[in-house]
Amino acid sequence: MSTSKVRTIAVLTSGGDAPGMNAAVRAVVRMALHHGLQVYGIRNGWQGAVEGGQAIAALDWWSVGGILQKGGTLLGTARSQEFRSREGRRKAAVHLYRHGIDGLVVIGGDGSLTGARILAEEWPDLLREAATAGEIPLPADARPTLAVVGLPGSIDNDTYGTDMSIGADTALHRIVEAADQLVSTASAHQRTFVLEVMGRHCGYLALAGGLASGAHWIIIPEEELKPRWHQEMVASLRRGREAGRKHAIVIQAEGARHPDGLPLSAATVSDILTRQLGAETRVTVLGHVQRGGAPSAYDRILATRLGAAAVEDLMRYGADLPPRFLGIINNEVHSTPLVEVVEKSQAVARCIDAGDYETALTLRGPSFRDQLSLLRLLTEVAPKEDTHAGAILVVTAGHDAPGMNACVRVVTRVACDHGYRVLGAQYGLEGLLRGDLIELAWMSVSGWAARGGSELGAGRYLLQPGDLDRLAGVLQNHAITAMILIGGMDAYQNAEVMAAHVQRYPALQIPVLVVPASINNNLPGTDFAIGADTALNNIIAAIDKVKDTAGANKRAYVIEVMGYDCGYLALMAALASGAEQVYLPEEGVSLSRLAADAERLRRDFQAGKRLAILIYNERASPAYTTEMIRRILDAEGDDLFDVRSVTLGHVQRGGSPSPFDRILAARLGKAAVETLLTAAGQAGFRTIGLRGKHIVTTDLSEAMAEIAWPAERPHQAWFMALRDLARIL
Repeated sequence: MSTSKVRTIAVLTSGGDAPGMNAAVRAVVRMALHHGLQVYGIRNGWQGAVEGGQAIAALDWWSVGGILQKGGTLLGTARSQEFRSREGRRKAAVHLYRHGIDGLVVIGGDGSLTGARILAEEWPDLLREAATAGEIPLPADARPTLAVVGLPGSIDNDTYGTDMSIGADTALHRIVEAADQLVSTASAHQRTFVLEVMGRHCGYLALAGGLASGAHWIIIPEEELKPRWHQEMVASLRRGREAGRKHAIVIQAEGARHPDGLPLSAATVSDILTRQLGAETRVTVLGHVQRGGAPSAYDRILATRLGAAAVEDLMRYGADLPPRFLGIINNEVHSTPLVEVVEKSQAVARCIDAGDYETALTLRGPSFRDQLSLLRLLTEVAPKEDTHAGAILVVTAGHDAPGMNACVRVVTRVACDHGYRVLGAQYGLEGLLRGDLIELAWMSVSGWAARGGSELGAGRYLLQPGDLDRLAGVLQNHAITAMILIGGMDAYQNAEVMAAHVQRYPALQIPVLVVPASINNNLPGTDFAIGADTALNNIIAAIDKVKDTAGANKRAYVIEVMGYDCGYLALMAALASGAEQVYLPEEGVSLSRLAADAERLRRDFQAGKRLAILIYNERASPAYTTEMIRRILDAEGDDLFDVRSVTLGHVQRGGSPSPFDRILAARLGKAAVETLLTAAGQAGFRTIGLRGKHIVTTDLSEAMAEIAWPAERPHQAWFMALRDLARIL
């Protein structure tokens, strides 16, 4: 407290609401209280600041309890025309000053952040004017300052300075869920659906939604439509029908435009398809459904990280730095001057208005353009190359993971587009050794993006030296020129076995690439593995249901999650659910710690607490199991609370993959094929993964050296840095 540059913080949410705003507010409030600061909540955005009175209220620890899983915003939000005037901002400044507020966290889009920047710049003059008018006491030599930090709160994901904005991932969940459901009815009736999604001037939701759902055409604001764009769209969809596709999904961003720059409506697109394609076409406008419901696990964690970082930034820098913005870049919190954020966020819209689409696409960044290029390839109905460049073998090895099918789909189509045959091994390495291979063609993987598990089949099997003769024979018989292993640690270890004997078997002297797919997220060479995000969302959905029982009894739940020797799922589930404690294999469990946890629970339930959640990794301790911890805590609870245990099991693996996992699978699948093509004819074993926001390849031996077994090199994984945050909040 003594070293803090601010004493009193206020937090507000402004502009359109976004799922995850509550998580950000909770993090700001609790982190501020943890550091001994006073914290206020401003209701109804800037309008509440202008009105003052009860709209500005002190918040305590319990004020933000139980809000993590709620959509919308506890503080409310509103557009404020009055705040746009200097007189309105003076009223806001007076009200904030009277409460002693010298630090402000603003969660919203570019309009809200613009207001924050202007208020901070005008702050000294506004207060002097108010003092002259007798509205506030202000010493003549006073130099009042207002420290401001902005956070991205927008489902549109159109804010510069961050890879993702709070709410965008949840909106993407809603879009992909809707698209998946539309496929069912579209297939039954052989219909075409036009799905309109939000985004203002930004096509992110349409692009990412199209890539994740396997849509057959998208229309976005950043891409200039050719004069005869509709003929190109109709021709593409017609080719799909002729190839046997019984339905079509077109995703259109609300900000899409005609070639002449005028708005393009979904109804117009539907009419074109009905008349020119001869298809029975329906329009679905998702509207505010995209904003609603519980936030995704990703949005809860993102908002929590940014909210806590905002408080620490204000304490460290105060008003010594001009108003700034915190976002997530390369999976790390990053600060950017607020003036730069607002200017560059609005630049894309100006380019679109001016018809400068090339600059608009450039401003969106290379990842946006790459995903657009990939989507255009995936929406074709046949490869452009019909050569025989070689044969790529795809194997899904080890435990299945949600998103494997999405990866196989993209690998197949990208490889076919380059003239390669694609073969899939059925039931993993064991099927491969039996020579149980099937050919994967362009249309045979249609619809795989939404499917959980592995359509090829997976299984745990570790190659033995005696298996290599058979393996080499299968590869040679099918003229395999490259191999992609998609899976968890089994895939990595089997690649190691092959690499160790590569000199003895010419058939193994091919490029081999391992793609990380495991719900445990315990794989080297990557920050995220395919399947982990889906598992995390499954866990959070289950915990949210457990929380619904809170009103019935005073109860604590010990919830066991998967993860093997990696605490990723447990720790991130604790962050996203607001759990009171998390037990990780990287730390272990001790009797003294359990005693402290029991005492803390007793105090909390005596103070009125009704529910407590404790997350336990399945291998957190060989001695203190889930059931033993439940019995210990239950005995210590006496009449204050009772304790139940829940083991989620394979529920964590099930269901359709999340949008994050589908897009990650698509990006890694595309990059895997391109990496193999670059290394054509050259033997080598490598892994591919996501570091920050960049796809990277790593030599297999180098990647395996990263593995940090808990007993040897604990706390090395990036997510372990979030342990203290989870426990503070």
